[in-house]
Amino acid sequence: MLSTILDYVVWSPNPAVFPGFERIRWYSLLFALGFIISQQIVIYIFKQEGHDEKLVDKLTIYMVLATIIGARLGHVLFYEPEKYLSNPIEILKVWEGGLASHGAAIAILIALWLYVRNTPNQRYLWVVDRIVIVVAMTGALIRFGNLMNSEIGGKPTGTDNGFVYARQTEEILMTLNVPVESVSAYKPDSRSGELQGNGTVPLNFDIEINKGQFSEADLKRTLESDVKYVLTKFASSHKYLAEPENTPLDYDLKDQGDHYLVTVRTFGLAKHPTQIYESLSYFIIFLILYALWRKYKERLPDGLLLGIFLIAVFGMRFVWEFFKENQVDFEDNLTLNMGQTLSIPLVVGGIILVIRALKVGSPTPKN
Repeated sequence: MLSTILDYVVWSPNPAVFPGFERIRWYSLLFALGFIISQQIVIYIFKQEGHDEKLVDKLTIYMVLATIIGARLGHVLFYEPEKYLSNPIEILKVWEGGLASHGAAIAILIALWLYVRNTPNQRYLWVVDRIVIVVAMTGALIRFGNLMNSEIGGKPTGTDNGFVYARQTEEILMTLNVPVESVSAYKPDSRSGELQGNGTVPLNFDIEINKGQFSEADLKRTLESDVKYVLTKFASSHKYLAEPENTPLDYDLKDQGDHYLVTVRTFGLAKHPTQIYESLSYFIIFLILYALWRKYKERLPDGLLLGIFLIAVFGMRFVWEFFKENQVDFEDNLTLNMGQTLSIPLVVGGIILVIRALKVGSPTPKN
């Protein structure tokens, strides 16, 4: 029983917080929650070190704008410049996805420089050292939002452990040329004997269909062609499923009175849940940075926390990219993908900052 539970997870949550009301999504909620919690933590930090807590509102505005604008422009310039620069109006459609954390990091550093220029008695590295504490926490929440969106997932594990991402296939099956009422993907306990240890794992879809004017024979013909097409021909099918192309659709059709219940038996690909890997990494980094600040506060050398942040966050990002699927096609021909390439200079910059901070030592206390 335990081995069955641990083998793999079929992951298909609704990205909307409230089903049927698509405007509020987990990703947006977690993104906003990150800033709300961050603001409260920074207010506490400012109070503890004798700084004016009213400045945090101003600082938050800089941070929010820098994160959204920088992340968007980072994706545009680093990942899909041809698509967006040929049609610049598309850049504004942030709700369609496409944010890059490297762009956000660069924009935040620039925004904080502008903030300090317009704010007396605030040292640049002092401010950045405190901000990166909450940036790590917000990054953890955003990656969990990616998980709820079933996006930025990992490569196949090659074993029967991992996540099978089924949400996209569920959404496509909802558009079949029959009156589909619901689609539900799940891990079939009755098929545990089909596990082979190679990452191709049993996956079932239950499809409820309103009877309407369909006879059972007509419905079978439609299902055998259309469902098979969905499971084998769509990009999401190739990415997440392992349905054999040259075999008949394996399914049962049951008359449930007011509707038909179709159970489709297929196979999915167990993949690394890299969103969880990254989220946990960033949360641990947040705890470490916060613990260092809480112990040393104003005795921390300027730039030390920023350096540790850059080394830890983008060092871990470099590692986890080996387990993630490439975001755009051109990365398939690269030795290191774009995320790894962009992480290297940030890690190097972090090393330089740590060495400098340890060499210079703690800032001179004010009399």
